[in-house]
Amino acid sequence: MRIISGLYKGRRITAPKKLPVRPTTDMAKEALFNIINNHYYFDDISVLDLFSGTGNISYEFASRGTEQITSVDANFGCIKFINETAEAFDMNITTIKSDVFKFLEKLKQKHTIIFADPPYDFELDTFSKIPELVFKNELLEDTGLLIVEHSKHTDLSHLEHFSYSKSYGGNMFSFFE
Repeated sequence: MRIISGLYKGRRITAPKKLPVRPTTDMAKEALFNIINNHYYFDDISVLDLFSGTGNISYEFASRGTEQITSVDANFGCIKFINETAEAFDMNITTIKSDVFKFLEKLKQKHTIIFADPPYDFELDTFSKIPELVFKNELLEDTGLLIVEHSKHTDLSHLEHFSYSKSYGGNMFSFFE
C-alpha cells in the first residue's frame, strides 16, 4: 500500500503478512479522498478510523494534514503496527485497542469524519449497528460524515441516515449524514 497524496505522497508501507487485514485498494482510496477533499479542509477536521487494520486510511489523513486522528482496532498486532508506522513518519495518530462496537457505546467525543472498514463477511445486522451507534450516540459533528466501506454485494441503502454510495471495483463506500 502507498500514501496517495500530501506530505508523505508516494511512500510505501508494508504491513506484516500475519495481520488479519484487507487494506483499501489505492484506486478506491484515491477516489474516496477526492470526494472528501471536495467537502473538507483536512487540517480542520477530526477523524475516527474504525476497524483500522493497517492504518492505511489514518496515514492518508495524516499525510494530508489532519492532526486529530484516532484509530480503533481489536487486534493488538494492528495497533502495534499503526503505532510503529506513525512514530516512524512522525504522524499524530492516537490508537485504541478495543472492540469497535463497545468503543462506540462509550464514546462521547464528536468527529468530523468517521470511517469504518469492517470485515466484508459481517452479516447485514452487524453492518447496520455501525450507523445506528454513531447516530444514536451523536458522534458526528453537524457537518460530519460517516463512511462505511463494504463489498459491492452488501447493500446499506435502506439504513437510516444513508445518503449515497460509490463503487470502485469490488469495494463500495456508503455515506451517511
